[in-house]
Amino acid sequence: MLSYKTFESEKGSDWVVFVHGAGGSSAVWFKQIRAFQKEFNVLLVDLRGHGRSAAFHGDGSRYTIDALSNDIIDVLDRAKIESAHFVGVSLGTILIRCIIDTAPERVKSVIYAGAVVGFTAIARILIVTGQALKYMVPFKNLYATFAWIIMPGKKAAEARRVFKREAKRVAPEEFRRWLMLIPEVNRKLRKWMSEISNPRSLYLMGGKDYMFLPPARAVVNKTPNSSIQIISGVGHVCNIERPDRFNEIAIEFLLA
Repeated sequence: MLSYKTFESEKGSDWVVFVHGAGGSSAVWFKQIRAFQKEFNVLLVDLRGHGRSAAFHGDGSRYTIDALSNDIIDVLDRAKIESAHFVGVSLGTILIRCIIDTAPERVKSVIYAGAVVGFTAIARILIVTGQALKYMVPFKNLYATFAWIIMPGKKAAEARRVFKREAKRVAPEEFRRWLMLIPEVNRKLRKWMSEISNPRSLYLMGGKDYMFLPPARAVVNKTPNSSIQIISGVGHVCNIERPDRFNEIAIEFLLA
């Protein structure tokens, strides 16, 4: 089972589950825990091969998006959490969307931070490059390059440091397993674009997230019960770059 941590609140009874993206860990939420714990119980998970789950690779079955999302449902069962609000970042948003498909009763509302709902031309080039070089270029070098492209500029320096630090705990073979999920991610995204989800959802994006903001805008325009807020001056990992503003918007949304 995935490694997880819980932080109970004296004030609130609702749970918020945080889901990180590929190459990260639950540590990417370190600037959210204290603020959210004032209002909610908090659950952090480390996905397969990441963080404190570095040695966990499932039950031996094939890696799929459904299997990775079911890992999170298993944690909810173990922690005896019937339903929760979910907050995801980057590829973690894909796993939350999958949970909505398979167990909608477990999801009260969702915040998609740095949401991955489609790929721009630049993102597709990066994916193809990563798949082509995954056996030729050292994983750490490849990931550092991708981190700079996805999170450019001085304001994203802390986010890059966090992700590069956490990526050191991810084995190269694990990185390759996640790269192999990209075709399935594409199929899921095409399917979801033709469907109306949703629990109540907020897309919380950085104004400089040039790779993922345009597709997110398009999805919100087509999806009932969803809205978008943009944090100016920051990029993909807006919860680290401007945590105070992120926490303010997110908590207000969940309490509404």
